[in-house]
Amino acid sequence: MNAVPIRKDALMEIEPRAAAESAAVQPAAEAAHAAPARALPFGIKLPSGSALFEAAWPPILGIGVFLALWAMLAPLVQTSLGALPGPGDVWTAFLGLLDEAAASRVAAAEAVAAGYVYTGPPTFIDQIFTSLETVAAGFLLATLLAVPLGLVAGMSKRVNAAINPLVQVMRPISPLAWLPIVTMVVSASVTSDDPTMAKSFIISAVVVMLCSLWPTLINTAIGTASIDKDLIAVGRVLRLGWFARLTRLVLPSSLPYIFTGMRLSLGTGWMVLIAAEMLSQNPGLGKFVWDEFQNGSEKSLARIMVAVVVIGLIGFALDRVMMAMQAFVSRNRV
Repeated sequence: MNAVPIRKDALMEIEPRAAAESAAVQPAAEAAHAAPARALPFGIKLPSGSALFEAAWPPILGIGVFLALWAMLAPLVQTSLGALPGPGDVWTAFLGLLDEAAASRVAAAEAVAAGYVYTGPPTFIDQIFTSLETVAAGFLLATLLAVPLGLVAGMSKRVNAAINPLVQVMRPISPLAWLPIVTMVVSASVTSDDPTMAKSFIISAVVVMLCSLWPTLINTAIGTASIDKDLIAVGRVLRLGWFARLTRLVLPSSLPYIFTGMRLSLGTGWMVLIAAEMLSQNPGLGKFVWDEFQNGSEKSLARIMVAVVVIGLIGFALDRVMMAMQAFVSRNRV
């Protein structure tokens, strides 16, 4: 039997190859025994448990400290209606408002079944939906006006120079100054006895629009004007028309600025709406707060505190919705 000698260079080639094959087999074996990952829609990935804990405990701790201080200090604050309600009193008042809403729905169903029209006062839940509908209408009108005007102003220095003084003058005007003007104009314009939309709804929506369009307009113009000059040069080389340059280059690049302005506008519109409803006595959460203040019962202060908390939570939720929309649009754009 003849022995074949193995050269040193051949041995050096075999060893790395064997190591690579074993390294390729091990991950495959580990992957076969690993638990399958859950597939979520839109490519959403769930964070790990440690990441969730690290993100959750600071806000939970902050809220807990705030509630504890509120519960301790509230009895020390005396008002004309008694001591300031604590968290427990506010929660009890909230449950009472829910019971009233449920009773009102039952009474409305009974009235409809009997062939009558229910004419009871709107409940706290009804006021919430009324305010949400009004701010949505005003915000939509503001967006439809501010985004196109901001795009044109950002693309044209002359248009920007023409409207900039008007924007800077009208932007600081308080909603309380707009309200009587809008009320008189709408009252004179809507003369039908049975209009499609109530005058109070139109007045509140227009006031929200007038006070909330400026952040979107300014941010859209800034985002459009700050587009990379190389993109504009590419559009000229490709001989893109004005509309093609707007939709393919300008609008995608300015989306982050537009959404930032929309978030600011929505927050501004929500604050303006509550003030407008309180002053004009239009239906909504602002009117609910004012009616409870005028009522002056022993439960009024707790019910007002419920409205204040709900207003803050809704404002926070609206901001989160806008952030989620921005993330979704940006992910699809990339």
